[in-house]
Amino acid sequence: MSTDSLYDLTAPLCEQDGDLPEIASRLIEKARKKGRKIGIDAAEVGISQGAGYTVTVRLGDVETTEFHQDVSCGITVYVNQCKGSANTSDLSIAALDEALDAAFDIARFAQPDSCHGLADASLMATHMPNLDLSSPWGMALDQAAEMALACEDAGRGFDVRIVNSEGASLSSYGGRGVYANTHGFLGRHNGTTHSIGCSLLSEDVRGKHRDYWYTAARRADALDPAVSVGQRAAERCLARLGGETPPTGACPVLFESEVASGLLGSLTSALSGGLLYRHESFLEGALGTRVMPAWLSVLERPHLKGGAASASFDGEGVQTQSKSIIDAGEVVSYLLSSYSARRLSMETTGNAGGVHNLILEPHTTKTRRELLQEMGRGLIVRELMGQGVNLVNGDYSRGVSGFWVENGDIAYPVAEVTIAGNLRDMFLGIVGVGDDLDPRRRVRTGSILIDSMVLATPA
Repeated sequence: MSTDSLYDLTAPLCEQDGDLPEIASRLIEKARKKGRKIGIDAAEVGISQGAGYTVTVRLGDVETTEFHQDVSCGITVYVNQCKGSANTSDLSIAALDEALDAAFDIARFAQPDSCHGLADASLMATHMPNLDLSSPWGMALDQAAEMALACEDAGRGFDVRIVNSEGASLSSYGGRGVYANTHGFLGRHNGTTHSIGCSLLSEDVRGKHRDYWYTAARRADALDPAVSVGQRAAERCLARLGGETPPTGACPVLFESEVASGLLGSLTSALSGGLLYRHESFLEGALGTRVMPAWLSVLERPHLKGGAASASFDGEGVQTQSKSIIDAGEVVSYLLSSYSARRLSMETTGNAGGVHNLILEPHTTKTRRELLQEMGRGLIVRELMGQGVNLVNGDYSRGVSGFWVENGDIAYPVAEVTIAGNLRDMFLGIVGVGDDLDPRRRVRTGSILIDSMVLATPA
């Protein structure tokens, strides 16, 4: 298979299916006709198609070459406030008809729920800006392997203390899709993502340590050079050598930008409608209350060109809009789909399917040096382990590795320690945000300095 064919996503996957918008429109029309006969109130269809490849190398040899090609279609119907859904990976006419019948059969036996249904027709997206999300990478597989090998070689040759490799990889993927419903809405979306990554092992008399680095972007020309990715992975791996046990007790904690995005991810989860209407969020009833310092805001920017989570419409066809989630430290918006909004007697926020480019925006940012000087003595978190986040009450306890700081300077690396706190106190205790914003993720933030958490070491 050539790399060109991987990105020929306009080609039908079988002789019967046709183009994705045509398939979706045809299926919606069949749902309308079926509805007139058997009482389907509304229907929606989502179809996605994607293709790509991953080349993995290890110790100077190509280890695997994987091709990915997928297609899926989801059909949902609403009958007398009952919901039925069915999925298929076969876009033939017979398979789609069978899926539509299955969705209706499921709805017949489902419990009615007055909150079920499509989002309001007046909210359907009409503005479809060019978000620059699709840029196929026309690279032959032998070139991709050479680039991955160059990445690993740069890391392995960086220092004699780099003693092994878990490999380097290059991935490229392109996808497209449509969403349609019986309001008459039909929206299209497409996108590509490319990445290069490397994972290495270092060793000294105290033991072995692993670390990695990667670059990811919508466009290949926005990626970091492969050689620099390997070198960065080696630098991070070497920095772990010579670890010591830090003192226990309360101390400031600096979350580096690549893990700080996960901290904000806990915030967005706690503000999501699914947890709120189930009474499973520590931020239930938080609208209008301060959860962060007044100099901090959290913004959603769905129309950011080339953004990792940019979209003109959400998973229900609702127009996405730029908005504040946290404004001057106060919660001003939840993250709701039409269903969760109805359960809360509110309106959808256009977040069916998640957030679209969430950005932590401080009044001012600080350099890493400034953050360390403000910290004085404390812990830098580079890697998080475990799943110790309780969104019901906000309790937070994670295994971490990183660095101990004394007098504003890194003193030594640490591993296998635990930090603990409560998310309410942690968000209110943010005292600094770095200028090292990580653009690779749907949640963008610089490093986050928290005034105090409890650090514990193994007994």
